[in-house]
Amino acid sequence: MGGMAAKEGAGLGATIRAWRERLTPSALEMPPGRPRRAAGLRREELAERAGVSVDYVVRLEQGRATAPSAQVVTALAGALRLTAAERDHLHRMAGLAPPNDATVPDHIPPGVRRVLNRLGDVAVAVFAADWQMIWWNAGWAALVGDPSAVPPELRNFARERFPVGRDDVRIALWPVSVNDQDSSDLAIVSDLRRASGRFPHDARLAELIRVLTTGNPAFARLWAGGVVAAHREDGKTIEHPEVGPVKVDCDVLTDGDSELKIVILTAEPGTEDETRLKRALAAGTGTRSDTDTDTGSGSGSASESAPVSAF
Repeated sequence: MGGMAAKEGAGLGATIRAWRERLTPSALEMPPGRPRRAAGLRREELAERAGVSVDYVVRLEQGRATAPSAQVVTALAGALRLTAAERDHLHRMAGLAPPNDATVPDHIPPGVRRVLNRLGDVAVAVFAADWQMIWWNAGWAALVGDPSAVPPELRNFARERFPVGRDDVRIALWPVSVNDQDSSDLAIVSDLRRASGRFPHDARLAELIRVLTTGNPAFARLWAGGVVAAHREDGKTIEHPEVGPVKVDCDVLTDGDSELKIVILTAEPGTEDETRLKRALAAGTGTRSDTDTDTGSGSGSASESAPVSAF
């Protein structure tokens, strides 16, 4: 019974009621009316603001109406002054896809930046949802080379992996081989398809997909397969010019709704690869390192410090 009560309390009707009861007329700048027994909005007030009947609000809150239309849900979200996260939650509870007019973010949240800056010498880079490179640290630059000479708009992992025409797009300066090229290629393409569902109106992402589907047959073939997934891990070998080949594990962490991809390169502990990795990081590259700068709106001028070729 306790579990059932908790489930009911988290349902669509109970959530709408909780949001209604937390709103005060003064917060909505409504004129004072008759005396109230509760601080929140009355059902009739919510109904009026949302443009629905009071009976429908009652049926929603009582769980007798469970499938409101997208138009009604949008109206309720506005009337209840919901945040974007709450609005999306309301849509999902109603069995609807949340409205999505967001663009691919290039901003790294402060909490993520704190973690990145405390990782020490670990080689790390951050990519936007469309695999646009937006940040890298000195460790990344030391291990795979500094891409700061590459025009910001061309610092894109997908464009490097699937070149178009005579473009020489490189975010990695040293040669890099992948353990399973076919699986890695499919992961990148399917990850972009996932991003296109998350950010369907983003112009930069749409243009990237247009360029790759029309200009690279391999990408077009994989894109036509319709697979949706995310790029999470891989194995690579970096041909470092000073220490020789370094085998690394490439793990990709994703930051919530922003879909930022945090790419971390590490070597297996106790191996010769770990020794070479440490030597590469210690040697550095003598290039700039500006790990406190974000790109803005796709400008690509993130941190001036690091990455790889055929990455």
